Amino acid sequence: MSELISKEFFRKMGKKGGSVKSARKAVACRINGMKRSGVKQRLKVVCLVSGGMDSVAALYHAARKYEVVHGLSFEYGSKHNAKEIPFAKKHCENLEIQHTTVNLDFIAETFKSDLLSTGGDIPDGHYEELTMKQTVVPLRNGIMLTIAAGFAESRGAEGLVIAAHSGDHAIYPDCREDFMADMAGAIRNGTYAQIQLLRPFITFTKALIAKRGHELGIDFSQTWSCYKGKQIHCGTCGTCVERREAFKLARIKDPTRYQSLAPLPPKPSLGK
Repeated sequence: MSELISKEFFRKMGKKGGSVKSARKAVACRINGMKRSGVKQRLKVVCLVSGGMDSVAALYHAARKYEVVHGLSFEYGSKHNAKEIPFAKKHCENLEIQHTTVNLDFIAETFKSDLLSTGGDIPDGHYEELTMKQTVVPLRNGIMLTIAAGFAESRGAEGLVIAAHSGDHAIYPDCREDFMADMAGAIRNGTYAQIQLLRPFITFTKALIAKRGHELGIDFSQTWSCYKGKQIHCGTCGTCVERREAFKLARIKDPTRYQSLAPLPPKPSLGK
């Protein structure tokens, strides 16, 4: 149901004292009328939503532009899964979007990465430091997008939304546009529905995502970034540094509680 239909219709129904049941029936009639008149329907999409600020912003962004039929999270054994997935579910509930979490236990059991519960300590420092490579989960997005594509086609969706952005490009090869373009082709060619891979933030910085989320009215205190997955955000790991820096550059008040507000580290020099 489009935003235009819902606002116009429920305003009128409120004046007339109509019931929710009659409201839904009238909306269905309106949509069927649009179909008969040739009005283009919004693309049905599944949105990958981890519970972090990027994916939550992408979820709300997608809800404005598309018909989001499902939110999809993955429990793959990361140190912070238990902190972020509840936020993914919460925001889907806020938007009245069905949410599913897919269990990928095999990743923590068989892959090597300090991001995983089976890995070493999460490094502190700037998010473009080479030490952040320790947190790369090999081909994580490739695995998740493949599963998400099958999930989307199984539910009659026509597109997938992922929140990959330019800040991820330095360290994470499966967040770069070259990879995403190839993956988009594989998903399109590998599904009868020719599922589209939509990446609205691929050229965005984290600061631009913060701005977009602020425009959409998102409460970013209800998102999670810290890779350490402790009681509150540490403030010093690469993802916390990126989060703090994004709010600062966007000139938006950061609602996050941090264990440490030590000065932000400088961006590393090229080649270091």
